Amino acid sequence: MKEEQSFAAEEQEQQETTAAESQEPVNEAGAAEAQAEEIADQGQDELARLKAEAEETQQRFVRAQADFDNFRRRTQKEKEELAKYASMKLVTELVPVIDNFERAMATVPEGTESESFSKGIQMIFRQLETVLNNEGLTAMDTVGQPFNPEFHQAIMQVESDEYEEGTVVEEVQKGYMLKDKVLRPAMVKVSS
Repeated sequence: MKEEQSFAAEEQEQQETTAAESQEPVNEAGAAEAQAEEIADQGQDELARLKAEAEETQQRFVRAQADFDNFRRRTQKEKEELAKYASMKLVTELVPVIDNFERAMATVPEGTESESFSKGIQMIFRQLETVLNNEGLTAMDTVGQPFNPEFHQAIMQVESDEYEEGTVVEEVQKGYMLKDKVLRPAMVKVSS
């Protein structure tokens, strides 16, 4: 009987070992599957994070490229405008000289001696006027035009039967344009 009990005990022990061994691979396989799923989830999370980071980097690159293109266009436009109006300072300083020439020619006395002097002054004036016209300087035509504050500086309002209200009646000082910019607005009298 002792042998039977020891045999039964051995058999039971063997069954427990077999059951434990058979459950171990199931548990190991389940654990491996769980671990693989966890790694896959981590991989998916990491992949999603990297995709978002790559997209953000792409957006920053696109914005930086657009900013650079805008900067390049703006500096090109500034260069062109600088070249176009490079002579503006010199022409601005020469406009009063033209005014003084015109005043001098308006007050030339009559006589044979002053006639040759007057012709010389007129030739110099025409030469200066030609040079400035070649640079893009043009005098504004103001009398009879509607008053425009962008081109005219009203210094007085006068009654006029000849012109309707808001029209330039008289030019007191010439206005000048340098290409398409107002260099100096014309001082004018406007009808009221």
